[in-house]
Amino acid sequence: MPTKLGYAAALAVLAASAIAFAGPSGGSISGKVTYEGTPARQKPIDMSKEPGCAAQHPTPITTETVVVGPGNALQNVVVYISAGAPDESSPPTQAVTIVQKGCQYLPHVVPMVVNQELKVVNDDANSHNIHPLAKINNEWNKSQPPGTPPFSEKFGKPEFIPVKCNIHPWMHSSFAVLKNSHYAVSGGDGGFTLPNLPPGKYTVSAWHESYGDQTQDVTISGNETKTINFVFKAKPY
Repeated sequence: MPTKLGYAAALAVLAASAIAFAGPSGGSISGKVTYEGTPARQKPIDMSKEPGCAAQHPTPITTETVVVGPGNALQNVVVYISAGAPDESSPPTQAVTIVQKGCQYLPHVVPMVVNQELKVVNDDANSHNIHPLAKINNEWNKSQPPGTPPFSEKFGKPEFIPVKCNIHPWMHSSFAVLKNSHYAVSGGDGGFTLPNLPPGKYTVSAWHESYGDQTQDVTISGNETKTINFVFKAKPY
């Protein structure tokens, strides 16, 4: 069963997979994702029906539909090259991993490339099921009792897919199935970087599970770094 070190390694692989196919040189696009307005207050999660999970959260956690940080930073935004870069000729060989731990999906947003292996892990002492609500890809729903080995799946078409657990209604995640590996997920400070971009004109898109998406066009010349920012309108519902 995975250790904390294993989770760290899995997240490191996820971050590393955002490095593009272009190689170690090229330009880059960096920036920050923020919000304006007043975001909805996230609701506390009652895990009393799963005491084993509740015990893993001495401080009760809240929903993660909108996660914000200092300076109006907006977390969990997928920033990616949506035009200007070729589709991957083959998916990365390294799998991406989602872990069910403490009755949460970790990480909350999971980007991957078309046909890349997705590994699903249950690290809790209770059953889970994972149910991606795909509309373009095939929808599936798999139970995973405690102690069972990870299983793998793939998605053959680009799509943003909401994910839920039919056993625990508070468990939600999102899969971002993308055409290439030029992507990043904004962190707690809202920051992102898309490295290793050959010279060219690109369309950069930013997608948030609640606030929708935005695009900007950027031209890269040589090894320069361009800075762009995205600002989403918060919805106080």
